[in-house]
Amino acid sequence: MIKLEQYRDTWLAEKMNDVIGFYPREFYPLDNFSSFKVEWNGYLYASLEEAYQAASFMGSDEELVEKIKNSHSADEAQRIAYSNRDKQRSDWNEVKLGIMEELLRLKIEQNPYVKKKLLQTEDYIIVEDSPKDSFWGWGPNRDGENQLGKLWMKLRDELKNE
Repeated sequence: MIKLEQYRDTWLAEKMNDVIGFYPREFYPLDNFSSFKVEWNGYLYASLEEAYQAASFMGSDEELVEKIKNSHSADEAQRIAYSNRDKQRSDWNEVKLGIMEELLRLKIEQNPYVKKKLLQTEDYIIVEDSPKDSFWGWGPNRDGENQLGKLWMKLRDELKNE
C-alpha cells in the first residue's frame, strides 16, 4: 500500500490505513468546486472555481480565459490557472477578494440550495479547511487567513439581516 502525503480526513487516515474517503460532507455546496452553476458576465460556468480562475486572466490573456471556460472540471480550470500564474492580470492580488465576494453572491442568488445550506450554518464559524491554502483556507497549521470562510460568514450575516 502506498502512503499518501496527506489525507483530508485525518480520522479516517488514522483508523483505516487502506481506505480513502470521498463522500462530500454536509456543507459541500459552500465549496468552490461544488457543481453549482454560476452565470457571470454573460457566461454560465459549471462551478464558481471555473469563474474565479477565468477572472484571473480577464484583460490579460483571453486565450486562457477561453481555455478555462472550456475546461472539463473545476480541478482542470485550477490547474490551467496555476500553471499560468505569470500571465494573470497585473491587479489580481488587489481585486481577487472583491471578485470572490461577487461570485459567492451570485452563487447564493442563483442556487437556492446553497443559500439554504449557508443559513443552516447559523452562527458557527465557517472555515475552508484546506490543508494547502493558507489564504482562502486555514492551511496546514490551521492558522491561515480563512478569507473564503470570512466571506461566507459576511454574506450569511447579510442574509440574516435582510
